[in-house]
Amino acid sequence: MFLDYFALGVLFFVAIFIFYGIIVIHDIPYEIAKKRNHPQQDALHVAGWISLFTLHAIWPFLWIWATLYREDRGWGFDDVAKREIELEDDVKKLNQTVVELQQQVAALSAGTQASDADKSGEK
Repeated sequence: MFLDYFALGVLFFVAIFIFYGIIVIHDIPYEIAKKRNHPQQDALHVAGWISLFTLHAIWPFLWIWATLYREDRGWGFDDVAKREIELEDDVKKLNQTVVELQQQVAALSAGTQASDADKSGEK
């Protein structure tokens, strides 16, 4: 008789443990969003509750959505565009410098050839 009640108690404990475990698991993306100060953390929280009814089918997407944002760099896409523009400007400056240096070398070599021609003409 004691084992029957003990087994029933274990079943209730396991059922309650699994129930709360699922609730804790579904809240992980919201906790990540809260930690990262995500601008859409409320939407993530609601979507997490909705994922309970879809048997967590959308849960991996919530995880990705929560981890994409960081407070220090935002979504991470704006910096890439800014860096590309800066790099393009640097490349333009470098190309201009190379052209100027090539012109200086051409002028120096033209001056050297002219002075060589003058020296050979004098001999």
